[in-house]
Amino acid sequence: MNFHIRDNCRLCGSKNVEKCFDLASTPPANEMVDKPKEQEHFPLFLNFCNDCYHVQLPVVVNPDILFSHYTYTSGINQTFIDHLCNLSNICINRFDLQTSDLVAEIGSNDGTLLKFFQNRGIRIIGIDPAKNIVEQANKDGLNTICGFFNKEIAKEIVEKQGKAKLIVANNVFAHADDLKEIVEGIKILLDKNGTFVFEVSYLVDVLEKNLFDTIYHEHLSYHHLLPLGKFFNSLGLNLFDAETINTQGGSIRCFVKFSDEDKDCNYKSDNLLEHLDYEKSIGLNTISPIKKLEKKIDKLKYTLVPFLKDLKKAGKTIVGYGIPAKATTLMYHFGFDSDILDYIVDDSKLKQGMFSPGKHVPVNPVYDIYLNNPDYILILVWNFAESIILKNKDYRGKWIIPIPEIKIV
Repeated sequence: MNFHIRDNCRLCGSKNVEKCFDLASTPPANEMVDKPKEQEHFPLFLNFCNDCYHVQLPVVVNPDILFSHYTYTSGINQTFIDHLCNLSNICINRFDLQTSDLVAEIGSNDGTLLKFFQNRGIRIIGIDPAKNIVEQANKDGLNTICGFFNKEIAKEIVEKQGKAKLIVANNVFAHADDLKEIVEGIKILLDKNGTFVFEVSYLVDVLEKNLFDTIYHEHLSYHHLLPLGKFFNSLGLNLFDAETINTQGGSIRCFVKFSDEDKDCNYKSDNLLEHLDYEKSIGLNTISPIKKLEKKIDKLKYTLVPFLKDLKKAGKTIVGYGIPAKATTLMYHFGFDSDILDYIVDDSKLKQGMFSPGKHVPVNPVYDIYLNNPDYILILVWNFAESIILKNKDYRGKWIIPIPEIKIV
């Protein structure tokens, strides 16, 4: 089978898990096709662990289907490039990285982040499963291994290049079913005084901003700090600091080191403690806030969809901007396709000339909005709305930002 359903928690292994709610079944959210064809759909629903409070997808799609050929690249959006540049500077300064040190990135994609370290003379190694993107990264001079990070790859890197002073994982720690295997690999690769830094979408933002479209099959985990701290501690590591950042609509950047029995291995920064207190105050140690998300989704659906349909009835043209993975969840759960969107435009040449997953809306180059001048553009990649509007200031129609709340610009 191309998927399986696990009956226990991904972090703590408990079988005391409870279903939260269903979203519409979808094909893999990034499975663009070169012509309309039937695509396999997979169930999409959330579980809550009553023991460690982790929120997760129990439906696990074969990762080869999801990641072996990828159309998303980190270097396509200037806002995100700037974010990665800033992250590299923070890490270099905070951890006093030297040219002799090694930086490893799990899920390195096209190497945009690693390039900033390499430009500072620091040794790098990337690991990513997407063959097409890894091939290009290596051509660009960014040393990258093709594969899913595990203990074997970690040992291979150590044998050839030594331990890593810094290991980074951006928006990938939510993608793996076996997180314990990844962490065991990190423990092999990480220098005893090194740091593991990762960023993931933050469950607090998903709930408070109704970012439901970030729920799709690639994102198996919806992280917050209460269960993460317990998870790392159980494996001999210490989640010692965390900070919120505004990427992907709202993310959390976490800092992890080896626990040290000779020191205070339970050290937590004031910032981390404040986040933990807030998570408890809004009830993230219960299933209640997760269940309430379903009502927020329905409220948005019954506002946005009639609005779009009324525009079409009035003879208005509507196109989409961007075809990120989150657009698949939005279009399927809200039930619209070419009946609403004439086409979608995207900056990525890997997506242009393709069709959206399952709904098969054609994806065109961005300049088509100037050739056709549609009345409205629905920004499906809403987390980059500000930069998209600024970059396309010559467009004379109106912009629709659907999330976190409907906004017409």
